Parts: sequence; structure tokens; C-alpha cells
Amino acid sequence: MKRLSLVSASAIAACLFAASPPACAQETRAFNIPAGSLRDALNLFAAQSDQQILFSSDLVAGQRTAGLSGAYAPSVALDRLLAGTDLVWKETRPGVIFLGAADAATDEVTLLEEVVVTGSLLRGSGPLSSPVVVLDRDALDRRGRATVADVLADLPQNYAGSGTPAAALGFVDSSGGNSALATGINLRGLGVGSTLTLVNGRRLAGTGSRGAFADASALPSAAVARVDVLLDGASALYGSDAVAGVVNIIMRREFDGQESRLRIGALKGGGEEAIVSHMAGRSWDTGVAYLAYEHQSTKGLSMRDRPYTADGDLRPFGGTDRRSLFSSPGNIVAVSGGAFASQWAIRLGTSGSAEGPADFAAGEANGTALLSGADLMPDVRRDSLYARVRQSVGDRFEASADLRFSHRAYGMDNAPTSTVFPVSAANPYFVSPNGAPVHLIAYSFYGDLGPTRMKGSSRSLGVTAGGVYDLGAGWSLDGYLGLAEERGESLIFKAVNSAFLAEALGNVPDNPNTAYSPGRDGYFNPFGAGKANDLAVLDFISQGYSHSLERSRSGSANLIASGPLMTLPGGDLDLAVGVQARRESLASRTRNLLSATAPQEIIEPEYERSVLAAFAEVRIPLVGAANRRPGVERLELTAAARFEDYDDFGSTTNPKIGAVWSPARGWNLRASYGTSFRAPALTQMFDASAATMTTVPRGDGLRILSVYLYGGNPDLGPETATTWTAGFDYAGDRGARLSLGYFDTRFSDRITQPVSENLQAVLTDPSLAPFVRRIDPANDPADLALVRSYVDAPGFPAAGLYPPEAYGAILDGRWVNAAAVEVRGIDFAGSYPLIIGAQQFSLDVSGSWLLAYDQQTTPAAPLRSVRGLIGYPAEFRSRAGVSWTGGPFTAGFSWTHVAAYEDRAGARIDAWNTADLQLGWEAGDGLRALFNVQNLFDADPPFYDSPAGVGFDPGGADALGRVISLQLIKRW
Repeated sequence: MKRLSLVSASAIAACLFAASPPACAQETRAFNIPAGSLRDALNLFAAQSDQQILFSSDLVAGQRTAGLSGAYAPSVALDRLLAGTDLVWKETRPGVIFLGAADAATDEVTLLEEVVVTGSLLRGSGPLSSPVVVLDRDALDRRGRATVADVLADLPQNYAGSGTPAAALGFVDSSGGNSALATGINLRGLGVGSTLTLVNGRRLAGTGSRGAFADASALPSAAVARVDVLLDGASALYGSDAVAGVVNIIMRREFDGQESRLRIGALKGGGEEAIVSHMAGRSWDTGVAYLAYEHQSTKGLSMRDRPYTADGDLRPFGGTDRRSLFSSPGNIVAVSGGAFASQWAIRLGTSGSAEGPADFAAGEANGTALLSGADLMPDVRRDSLYARVRQSVGDRFEASADLRFSHRAYGMDNAPTSTVFPVSAANPYFVSPNGAPVHLIAYSFYGDLGPTRMKGSSRSLGVTAGGVYDLGAGWSLDGYLGLAEERGESLIFKAVNSAFLAEALGNVPDNPNTAYSPGRDGYFNPFGAGKANDLAVLDFISQGYSHSLERSRSGSANLIASGPLMTLPGGDLDLAVGVQARRESLASRTRNLLSATAPQEIIEPEYERSVLAAFAEVRIPLVGAANRRPGVERLELTAAARFEDYDDFGSTTNPKIGAVWSPARGWNLRASYGTSFRAPALTQMFDASAATMTTVPRGDGLRILSVYLYGGNPDLGPETATTWTAGFDYAGDRGARLSLGYFDTRFSDRITQPVSENLQAVLTDPSLAPFVRRIDPANDPADLALVRSYVDAPGFPAAGLYPPEAYGAILDGRWVNAAAVEVRGIDFAGSYPLIIGAQQFSLDVSGSWLLAYDQQTTPAAPLRSVRGLIGYPAEFRSRAGVSWTGGPFTAGFSWTHVAAYEDRAGARIDAWNTADLQLGWEAGDGLRALFNVQNLFDADPPFYDSPAGVGFDPGGADALGRVISLQLIKRW
């Protein structure tokens, strides 16, 4: 039966098959393909080589092959399978092979099946005007990372300082929205919300407390065929969020047979990991179906397992003692202007508690890390499922559907409760160094209760169903319905409840609403630590918890028609037009028992928005195979535009134009220009205003207790950006490849929280002055009333933990359209294969060099360079490697470099250089083994004198050290 035709024209066929094929994925693979039907052999080739090979059923009908057994480069294996036939192949993009008749200029060639092209709506697209990094299945395996999300996070163009679990737990993620500990992609460091992540070209639901980015870790990695990373703005094609670029995760098109994978990994101090997956599939004359399942189990890593994160004292590494006055045992403090200063350090007597004036050290201070006992990595348990089915119905229609599901549960130790509270003679343990009746004590409950504990889960679900109809004359109509949902839940427990603490201290009368009585069950002793308090007292005050639940949904209906509009001298003028209707929603609720005797629940209304879009793209081939001439082998222009109407903030139109010029065989010069936008997240617009507390340093180093305001802004408009790129790509006949590109992205009206992005300098940076109000509630009744309006409001997490008179500032951290950003730089990549006898070598290099990263925090602030500054991407990141293949054995060595940069005090953070090693072996029975060592020489991350007491920057390095893993892949 003739299957669905997606592209059908002799001119396109001639363009595809006139040239000899380049070497596709030259690394040797094990093949075991029996003699018989060519169709079955090609399906086995696709599965065993991890390539997409597209052909029509009638093209191979009745044809047979002698089969193949042994280790071959995929290109050699495919040539042998096709020996004796009149068929030729062409790899138009890495990992995508089209099969056609040798006489393509006269015989019509039909290209079948779904072709996912990133960076274009047009099927059968040739070289693109925008740069695209392609990671095929083999490249993903050779990286040695546990998941596809880990590979993407390691790209030179990605900045890991936000949208990753390490950034969230290391307190460097200023966005604060990664409540589900997901992994997002942050191209150019412009924010995870500015990189659009797709699966098979289709949107995912957003994750985290704001639903602002997609979780790249929610897919079974074994079912991924390749990943395309478009390093250019693309709102003209994909709509909102495609500002810095697009990450398109392409799942395997089909799979015949079965494949099992097992990966185990370990590192010093913890972090053991196991990943098990299995995939089974089957294809028949008119369709295909497969199912993939993956399970991951990872053990957490504690800050205590690394010396530079163990206790907050960074002086041994050349830094500062970052231990806090909130300590165990505590300090008697005085407050002035919101800043706490220690007057006496509490010293423990023989009973484990201060017993008299002699047990205090005047002018000294105890210190405890604010993150004592917290984890650098969480415990993770993930189960992911992906299923796909395609079925031809008649000669013109093909239906398809896919399902993806993931459930990730995590747990970790969190920061212990730290606070300041008054204590008086009402407490039987009260003792004063100077006879005063009341003292303020800065205290950490780490010694009594240890760290708080956090556990949570993230559930991701996606379903798409649709089909493609052949309209004839090369035109097709592609439509689908999609629904995606992300549900996150988290619980923080073992936290101190301030109302219960006040009762246990004797600061309030015995509360009849609790089952606890201090006179009967005992008082809390704040002059000791650890064993100074009975278990009954600790159990009572540590009943505090905070529970949150978020649900994000995205549903869409999509319809695209594409095909040749007319024939020009250079080829067919192709056109794609489409419409989309999308609906997004976000709902959340929280429940806590932190500052009252009964739980408090806050239910946010469900935020919704509807989006209607119309879009088009055209490709104009001015010069092609039929009219090429010396110096102009190919010349194409492309243009695209997309109109989107949002029911909450209005409409936007974004165009994009591009050009590709091929002056000689193998050379393509490209350029593109366009505008992009990002719609404000629903919570950024509609979240209710709320307040919490924080401490920030002033000029003398003392920290000011501050009220921090946060919430939505219904007047937010979209971020807008102009992006343009220029560069060239070279592909030699013998497999050499070289790519060099320049990029320029200019943001306007960036949605930001200026205070949050530079919280440590909020009191000293003049550009942040509009967001800071200094107060003196101890002496100004109006200021005291203002502070009380915040701290006494329901839901204030620190109610009762700090006296209102102790606050010294109010910080406005709400969302605004404020910042402007300009980013310019150069990306490069190159590879060179070398074959010496039976030995195959490959040299690879890639990198990204930032020429400028300028930011204007507020309209009144000057434009300043933040290139190479903590919190932003390093000036230069690169990766270079060499691989070898000899028979069934492979080996690879790579070197990753992150350039030196500076912290906000001007101190240097050294460059980070790590080496990875991989060894591989392929048996003739479909078994493949990969042994990988990340960070071969166990290099520590460069030291960073972090105000949080974490002695490294998770945005530029990691604390894992040497990671050893073994992966087994078995094809059945």
C-alpha cells in the first residue's frame, strides 16, 4: 500500500539525491540484520544505528537484501544493505536519512512520515538561516551523562545558574520559581522562561510555582532520537518564550524489537544513581507502535560531604567566616537600625546550658551556618513513560498519537530554622550576664532539631493526537490536538512554629488551644543547645510545616497547511500557513502551620489565559540545482510572521527573515533577523501581594532584618527582543564540519525582580534605591504600624519569630517591566574525522564566547556590563574532545573549560577545567557497554566566597567531583 506523501516533487528529489551522501554518524556500531525483506532490514538498521530513515513502502516493495552482521560505520552498513538495488540515500540533517530512487530527476520520489524540522515550519527544509546544534542518539550516549536533561545543561550556550536543582539548593537561583526542583534550559543566561522547550515540536506545560518553564528531565531518555537546539529567537515560528532559543526534543520515530538499558553511577560521599529502561516496539506495513519506560533512583549529597560547604566558615579557603549570629548555642544580641550585633556569646556550662553570668563571653559571637546540614543534591526517584503509535488510513491520511508521563519524587534536608526571640524571667532557664530582665537571643535550632526536611513530587502528563492528510500536488494538511499538565507538590516539615515556641518560652500564657502545657511538659531552654531540651518540648515546637500544591495546564489545537506554491528558476517556492488556539491555566494552594495554633490555608484563584495565533512561513529559492552558477550554488530567502492575541494583555506580531547563500559545494553562509517576545507568566501578573522576611547586608557588613514584598503586577506587558545572527557552516565530503556564528539579542521591557536579582547589594546599589524604604520602627510609630501590618497579616511566615521593632528596611521585590539587556557573542563548533587503516578517529570542539552582556536594571540606572560576573554566564565556555574506534572498541576523552569570572566584590573566581573519559565495547549480539568517568582528575569547583556560606558557584561548576558510571545497552 502506498503510504502518506509529505513531500513529492521531482525538483526537490533532484536536490535531495543529486549529491553523494555525507558520512552519517561515523562511529562504528554493531549490526545484526538477517537476509530478507529490505523494508524489515531498513527498520532494523534504524533501530540499531539510532538513525531516522524515511522511505515509502512502494519504493522498497518486493526488494530484498543479503543482510549484515558485524561492526560497521552506519554509512557503510547502509550502503551494503542497498547493494544491488537502484536506491540511494541522503542525510539532509544529522540523524535524518531520506531514501529514494537513483534516477530521482525523472522518477517521482515520495518522502514519507513525520519530519520534525526545528527552526522551520516547512517540510523537507534545506539549510536553515538560523544556527542549530544537533545531538543525535549516539552523541547523547557518548556524553556520558545520566539523562538528556543533564546533557543539555552542560551545553556551552547554557547557563546553569537558574532552573536546576543545584542552583535552587545552592541559593543562587534568583528566580525562585523552581519549587519542583526541575531542570530547565537557560540559553545565553537570559532566564529559563526565555528558552522554549518542545517535544516533537509541541509545547510542554510549565513547571514550578509559576509554571514559567518546561521540565526537560520529565522524559525517558532512552526514547529520545535526537535533540535540536536552535540558537536564535523564533517567536515568529513558535510564539511566546522563544527569545533566547528553542530546545526541541525529538522522540524516536519508530522502533522495531526491544532494547534494555542499565546505568549505575557513583561519586564520593553519596549521589549513587541507577537508571533502568526498557523499550519495545513493532512496525507493520501501514504503521508502527512502541512503548518506552525508564526508572531513575538517585541518592542525595549533603553539604557536609564537601569541605567548602560543610560549616559556612570559608576562611580556610581564603574566604570569609559566613557563619551566622543565628547560632547553636545562641548569642544575646542588640538591634539598631534593623541590624543585629552580638553582645554576649552563650557558653555552655557543665550541664550543657549557661547557668550564670560567667557563662557568657562579652563582645564575642557564636556562629552556625545558615544552611547547616542541608543537601546539595536531593534524593530522587523518577518513573517516566513514553508511547507512540502511527497508522496509515488509505493512501492519503496518516494518524498518530503519543503519550508521555513522568512522576518524580524527591526528598532532602533543608536549612534549619533560625530566628531571634525575646526571653525573660518567665522562663525558668533565664539567666542574664548583666542583670537585665529581658534579652534578645539569635538562635539556630540546628543543634536541637537538625535541618528541616523537604519532600515533594512532580507529575508530568502530555497527550497529543492528530494526523496528516495528503492534499495532492505536494501539499499536506497537518493537524493535532495537544494537552499537557504539570502537577507539583512539596512539603517542608520539622520547622519551628513561632506560636508554639512563644508558649514554650513562657512569653505567652499557657494556651488552652494546644495539648501542651509548659508547667507540665517543660519549657524550652534557649541558653543551651542539642541535649539541653527534652524530646517532648522539641516535638511540640517543631510541628511547623508548609505544604504547597501547583498545577499547570496547556491545551492547544493546531492546523498547518504546507506545500509548493509555484516553481521558480531555483526550485519550488514553499509556503506554510497555520492557526493555533491555546489555553493555559495555573492553580495553586498552600497550607501551613508556622505562626498560628491552627493550620492556615491560602487558595489562589485559578489563573487562565486564551491565545489565538495565525502564522505563515515562505521559502524563496532564487538559485538552486537547476540554475546554479560558479559562486552561487544556492541562494534562498525565508520569511515568517506570527500574530498572537492574548485575552489578558493584548496582541503581538513578530516577523523573521533569513537568507542562505552557498558559494561553493559544502559551504553555507547564513543570516537571520527577527523579533521575539515572552508573555508574562500568569502568576507574574495575578499573584496576590504578600510579604516575608529576609536579611540583607549593609555597607559595614552587618545584616539588616527586612520585610520583603512580593507578588504579581497586572500591568505587566510582554518582554520584547530583537535578535539577529550571521555565520557560516562547512561540511566536507570526507566528514569534516565547521560552524561559526555571531549572535546579537537585545531585550526591552524585561520582566524582572531587580531586588531579587541583586539582593546582597540592595542597600548599597544606587540603582536599586527606588525599591528600598529604610525604616526605624523602634522610634517611629508610623514605621512600627507599617511593619505590624505586614508581620501580623495571615500567612506571614516569620510571624512571632522577630520583634517588629527589629526591622530596618522594606524591600519591594514585586515584578516589573524594568530591565534592558544586550547580549552579543560568537558560537563555534568543528569536527574532523580521520581514518587510518581500520582505526577511526574524530576530533571535536565547540564553544561560546560572550563579547558583551550589558544590563540596565531600571530605566534610571546606567547600562553596565555584567559579563563575567557572578550570577551571569562566564565570558567563555568550551568543550574539546577526541574519540577513537577500532573494531568493537571505542574510547573518548574530552576537556571542558569555563573561563574565570568575578564575584560582586571584585574577587576572582578561577577558571574551571574538567576532563571526561569514556570507554566502549560492542559485542556482536547487540550488547554495548559504556564506561564513563566525569571529572577524571576529581577537580574541586573554583572557590567562591558565597554570602550563603556555600563555597562554590553552582552556576559555573558543580560539587560532584569524580563520577564513575557504567551503562549497558542490549538490543533484542
